[in-house]
Amino acid sequence: MSRFNTRSTRPAVHSPVTTTGERAVTHEGGAGHLRDAKSELFLLAVSNFVSQDAFYEKGSQRDDRYTQLVRKLAIEDPEWTVGLLGWLRREGNMRTAANVGAAEFVQARLDATRSATAPTDGTFDAGFNRRVIDAVLQRADEPGEMLGYWTSKYGRKLPKPVKRGIADAIQRLYNERSLLKYDTDSKGYRFGDVLNLVHASPADDKPWQGDLFKHALDRRHGSNEEIPARLSTLLAREQLTSTPVDQRRQVLADHTELLHRAGMTWEALAGWLQGPMDKQAWEAIIPSMGVMALARNLRNFDEAGVSDEVAAQVAAKFADPEQVARSRQLPMRFYSAFNAAPSLRWGHALEKALTASLANIPQLGGRTLILVDTSSSMHEAFSKDGSLMRWDAAALFGIALGRRCANADVVSFSSARYYMNDAPGAKTKTFPLTAGGSLLGDVKKWRDGGWFLGGGTDTAAALRQEFRGHDRVVIVTDEQAGHDRVELDQSIPQSTPMYTWNLAGYQAGHAPSSRGQRHTFGGLTDAAFRMVPLLEAGRDATWPWMQEG
Repeated sequence: MSRFNTRSTRPAVHSPVTTTGERAVTHEGGAGHLRDAKSELFLLAVSNFVSQDAFYEKGSQRDDRYTQLVRKLAIEDPEWTVGLLGWLRREGNMRTAANVGAAEFVQARLDATRSATAPTDGTFDAGFNRRVIDAVLQRADEPGEMLGYWTSKYGRKLPKPVKRGIADAIQRLYNERSLLKYDTDSKGYRFGDVLNLVHASPADDKPWQGDLFKHALDRRHGSNEEIPARLSTLLAREQLTSTPVDQRRQVLADHTELLHRAGMTWEALAGWLQGPMDKQAWEAIIPSMGVMALARNLRNFDEAGVSDEVAAQVAAKFADPEQVARSRQLPMRFYSAFNAAPSLRWGHALEKALTASLANIPQLGGRTLILVDTSSSMHEAFSKDGSLMRWDAAALFGIALGRRCANADVVSFSSARYYMNDAPGAKTKTFPLTAGGSLLGDVKKWRDGGWFLGGGTDTAAALRQEFRGHDRVVIVTDEQAGHDRVELDQSIPQSTPMYTWNLAGYQAGHAPSSRGQRHTFGGLTDAAFRMVPLLEAGRDATWPWMQEG
């Protein structure tokens, strides 16, 4: 009888998130598996909104764990860590975590140099400190944010690599429109302050940038110097600002093109009008608004009564995959906008935007079991505004994947236990996917129809209960399962691929990962879904920023 040459034999593959073989317990007392430092940092980074409490960890505990991991890997593998932090800010869409990580990366390496613990192989001073600062600064207000974080924690003396990294970013980010949008009195570090501290030079290919820098310094110091002639956007804004308040509505009616030339945002327009943002105001500014601003103002558009013709312009932007990609919005933002919008006319447009933001979800053949963790620990907010919960993301990703599978069973699960000493048992509820229907409609049905179960987490019991010889299993969870007599890894055949989608970044995972048919991914975007067909084709998968090249 053949033991290895069978139809179920699959090639051994490796994925990047790796368990070490060391054991622990989850926060619910179940069997836990510790990961190596890179894996732990990656899963924490892609799910950590800085200073935000999680169900089992205080925000300060998570931040400290994150900081210590960054500092450790800044010494051990700076190339990898720079790649992570740059990707985290760009494709990962995590702004604060990336900026904090870059600052701690630099400080750790400076500390190592001062204490003579830095490696002596000649690679330590390869420009990593400057590179990481430049890599994470992706918006024009972030040089000031970096200075605010650094000086509040490490004092006003700025190391050279911090200055140079910020100066590199300034050449990319500072322009007339960013000055108008972000250089405000509410900021502790204005553009002029940043320029004074880091001594940035204008970019060689931007001859106007020298004039911009001079003007930023002039306005910071209250100078009445004239705006240089090359700064046409600032001159247009000055023209608008000098218009008497009682004439501004007429300008809005007769000179809409001037608003665009002056780089007016909807926030700036509201302040300039010194009155309500009514139908006329919204219809004048909507053509120049980006996807993110549009998604956040759908309720305002309805309340103001914008016309169907203008609403169609909004819908066209949501339907454009390139504009959605440039907006860098997490998929849940479109779901949040759908929940906030009072009228039905935005539904189809938001469906298009959400679909575009989930373009990496693959089509999977065969039968797929998708388990969505809706236990109480998943009922926690990602951020302080509390508008989106972890189980919202779990349901969204689970349903979206299910709709792309040839045959999928999408099942919500938690625990059937009432008391801590009860025997393990799962509470499950299968979700009926709507053939050819709306993803947003399905997610709304999940929310309104009782698929958020609450209670404890009996993942292994749910897996045994729902597994029916599927070709693969995907579990979307925080991995904090309760004790079970049979470990999760042993609850289905070893030949069946099991993919864990981690949405919380706790230290201990619920299963081994990286070898055989057990793999863990993480994050709040669809990017890691690309690994599934790669692994099933018998190819190793690597970190997402290494795939880009």
